[in-house]
Amino acid sequence: MQVSYNGYYGLKTAIKYPMMQGPEFVALRAAAGMFPINGLDESNSVNTDWQDLFYRTGIVTNHDLGVSGGTKTGNYKFDLGYYKDEAVVPRSDYSRFSIRGGLDQKIGKFLRFGFTTNSNSNITNGSDLGLSGVLSMTPIAYPYNKDGTLKRIINMVLDQGWVYTRDGINNLGDQWKDQTKVYGSYNSLYGELKIPGIEGLKYRINLGADYRKSNTDKYTGEGVFSSYYYNPSSTSGIESDLFSTTVENLLSYDLVFAQKHRLNAIVLYSVEKTTYNYDNKVFNSNDQSYKSGFKSLMGRVMYSYDDRYMVSATLRYDASLESALTKKHQTSPAVSLGWNLTKESFMKDITAINALKLRAGYGQVSPDFGLGNSVSKQVIPYFGSEYSVTTNVGLDFSILKGRLTGTAEYYATKTKDIVLSIALTGNTVLQNVGATQNKGWELSLNSIIFDNLNGWTWEAGVNVYSNKNKLAALSSGQKEDQFNWLFVGHPLNVIYDYKKTGLWQAGDANLQKYEPGGNIGMIKVLYTGTYNADGSPTRAIGPEDRQIIDCDPDFQGGFNTRVTYKRFDLSVVGNFQKGGILNSTLYGSASYLNLENGRRGQIDIDYWTPTNTGAKYPRPDGITSNNNPMYGNTLGYFDGTYLKINTVTLGYSFNSKWIKKTGIEKLRVYGTLQNPIVLFSPYHKESGLDPETNSYGNDNSNMAVATYPSSLLVVGYNTPSTHNFLVGVNVIF
Repeated sequence: MQVSYNGYYGLKTAIKYPMMQGPEFVALRAAAGMFPINGLDESNSVNTDWQDLFYRTGIVTNHDLGVSGGTKTGNYKFDLGYYKDEAVVPRSDYSRFSIRGGLDQKIGKFLRFGFTTNSNSNITNGSDLGLSGVLSMTPIAYPYNKDGTLKRIINMVLDQGWVYTRDGINNLGDQWKDQTKVYGSYNSLYGELKIPGIEGLKYRINLGADYRKSNTDKYTGEGVFSSYYYNPSSTSGIESDLFSTTVENLLSYDLVFAQKHRLNAIVLYSVEKTTYNYDNKVFNSNDQSYKSGFKSLMGRVMYSYDDRYMVSATLRYDASLESALTKKHQTSPAVSLGWNLTKESFMKDITAINALKLRAGYGQVSPDFGLGNSVSKQVIPYFGSEYSVTTNVGLDFSILKGRLTGTAEYYATKTKDIVLSIALTGNTVLQNVGATQNKGWELSLNSIIFDNLNGWTWEAGVNVYSNKNKLAALSSGQKEDQFNWLFVGHPLNVIYDYKKTGLWQAGDANLQKYEPGGNIGMIKVLYTGTYNADGSPTRAIGPEDRQIIDCDPDFQGGFNTRVTYKRFDLSVVGNFQKGGILNSTLYGSASYLNLENGRRGQIDIDYWTPTNTGAKYPRPDGITSNNNPMYGNTLGYFDGTYLKINTVTLGYSFNSKWIKKTGIEKLRVYGTLQNPIVLFSPYHKESGLDPETNSYGNDNSNMAVATYPSSLLVVGYNTPSTHNFLVGVNVIF
């Protein structure tokens, strides 16, 4: 029997957003003739760091206690776990208690059974507390009254702002609640029977039962988070539960004949059912109950000769258990081939290559879409006209006695009638929009550079991959759908917008013809029209000058390395991306931090002024569009290239006699740094922030940029990435 314990304790420190602070910001805007008079609570002698007053030091704790054991005929393992993450945002935390277990046991000569279970209960608090009020608050306002108490609101030039501070949030008590409780239990049970008298024939049944219950309660008291003292209180509550069952019946047959021939055949029949209940506790009219289910029949045959040649063929049939839709079933064939070249005679003398396997495959698959029926209140699996055909080839190898191993793979996928969420007159619907083509490759390498060389061992690995997709056709027969940003011949991930080429400067010709009413210092964008004989444009810049900007990166990947010296170990894990567009709503027009209709907190950027004409960003008193700089969206598009280290871990394993005497089999202490450093990134150089995209928008909004249909991941103004410092211990008894 083995008992193990693992625990760690972490401290988290926030990376603050780069904000334009106090008097410098005021002086800049005042010099431009904007808001020279302060609000009632503002003073040029004040420079308040609202982020410092708001964020706290986050703490993470994680504990796992496990017991495991086994015999010749079976084994078991059970674990208890507790995890809590107190975020840098006050009253925002996540806690989880979990129980995990598993058993695998053989009974007699023919029967084996087992089960796995994973149940957990978690609570999330404060997930919707956004950073809008913190980041946009004027820095020249003092948050405290003369008696030392917190002000409720700050009176600025054009509006008022509710005071967001760490103490203020903590003092709200029961005037604010944002809590979600979730309980989930995921369980599987299997039984396997060897059929007596027929060698290699087995029957297996897999049973699965999953249950998940979620309960969300939100309450905001009168005047809380509002500049208006008597703003009405609000409450909401949602309760949902999901129950699913799966039954799989498998009959398999293994046969070895003439020593080198191996045959495996499997037949599967399965049924899966799901019930989902949704209850809006405030508006009972929204209560819904959905059901879905489908059955599957699959057959697979695999044959190999001398572990040299391999072939596998699969045919799968899926069908909905309902009959409300005419298209309710799908047949999916697949075939794969393998060739172990190291078994060939021409490879026997090549001792440097230990393993070399070539493989290829072809397959067709159709996704399962749950489509609601408002009459029967059922979700029906829709094996519709969308299906994908994929071909791939791969190479697995090992050389130098396993010191270098790797995999190289290339694939191509064509999808017919792809289903996407499409905007139609203010609503979104799932709709077949067209056909896509997808191509990609991946290369993975792992090496042992040193293997216990004078006590040193060094291992390293890297993987690089690229994926290129394009819309091959629209179901409408058109070449583009501008409203939904769908363009034939381009990837699905695009931005359809103007392209910034610089700023207008004094002396630039034809400014008023390009931009009637424009001014120097405003954003200059690409003009695609024609020109008159004198070099002037034949029209003003307009919607026809918008560009299709491909957003997908050229390639991505990750790397890891581990060095050990005697009982010390050091591990480093990182990732990288080349190319692509990083869309930052902090800098673009979707961000309140670039609004020009008031004096609030602002991104710390290099504005154009008559004495600073080489700046990257437009003048603060320039021409605007919807309270943002004209063409302000273009300010948020950055080169997505980055190279960063994600974790660094240093550990030490003890092996002293006194530890052995206490019954401890293994004792290791370690420290980990998470998100420690960005080695290269144009966006990080500009902002100081993590260049990895983190959401589909800001503060739980699904809008990535000002234009509606975008579904791109962005860097938003939700909680920023944090530096995590972890200290832990692993103990095995």
